[in-house]
Amino acid sequence: MPRLSSASLILSTILLAGACSPRDSAPVDETPRIGPELVLPVDCVLGQTCEIQNYVDRDPGPEAQDYFCATRSYQAHNGVDFRIPNLAAQRAGVDVLAAASGRVSRLRDGVPDVSVRTTGLAAVDGTECGNGVVIDHGDGWETQYCHLAQGSLVVGEGDEVAAGQPLGQIGLSGQTEYPHLHFTVRRDGAVIDPFAPEAESDVCEARGALWSRDAGDRMVYRRGAVLNFGFASGAVSMESVEEAVIPQASGAAPALVAYVRAIGLEAGDVQHLKVTAPNGDLVAETRIDPLDRAKAQYLLYAGRRTPAEGWAPGTYRAEYWVERGGRRALEQVFQIRF
Repeated sequence: MPRLSSASLILSTILLAGACSPRDSAPVDETPRIGPELVLPVDCVLGQTCEIQNYVDRDPGPEAQDYFCATRSYQAHNGVDFRIPNLAAQRAGVDVLAAASGRVSRLRDGVPDVSVRTTGLAAVDGTECGNGVVIDHGDGWETQYCHLAQGSLVVGEGDEVAAGQPLGQIGLSGQTEYPHLHFTVRRDGAVIDPFAPEAESDVCEARGALWSRDAGDRMVYRRGAVLNFGFASGAVSMESVEEAVIPQASGAAPALVAYVRAIGLEAGDVQHLKVTAPNGDLVAETRIDPLDRAKAQYLLYAGRRTPAEGWAPGTYRAEYWVERGGRRALEQVFQIRF
């Protein structure tokens, strides 16, 4: 989130409705754990400083489906993607942690941190994981950590590591367009979904999750999330949000623009963004027609040019919400004061 000069940004709590299955209920899981107990593999707070972008694809066919019968995945995706807000957060440093104790069996470093949008797929052929670490947990179990920052690895091959021990930091290496950790669990070489390791691939059921109680309590399934939001003084693009180079808002700037970047949107979602003045008058409003398909991310903005006399002093309020199935499924409110 950019810092704002000559104005203060007041942040509200992200409200995430529908934070279970598409049926808005999660079955009680009393299945014993069959593998290692896993802690959160990133030093972040889910829902605040990081989000899960994608889950394991459990659909055996050409479609993609996560473990709750929703679309937070893509074809043949073999891990869980823990995403941080932008490249500024990545440059500041976010530790990747060992999910369980074990021995470092393989690693790679030296792959540059460059978006695959810039390099092209051919440039990462054979190094899709980028800089990464594989940990052997015994009994055929292993975890893999991909897209780490070049030069950030702090472990070596053969090292014994404890659960929660830093391995390196989130980067932009390998086949990725944004900074995140791609985390994969395998047993005897086969991919295991840590959220539902014992469920059949074509059954939407959470059974025997490998997460520790503390990690599991924080990994409430989210049917979408707000990754970035704020006010700007001009045009906002996906690139400027990712780079965290947003033109700063102020009372005398050329325009006032509210923006929101949401992830994990579903087909049929209707997005709204409304900005109101201190006296309640409408400043700007944007409404997007129902989405024709699921969207991994979407940038929405609403704003207007600054009037000749400038903005009246006071608090300007932005409200973003997503209508899904006749109710608000996602909401974010934020304010700026001039």
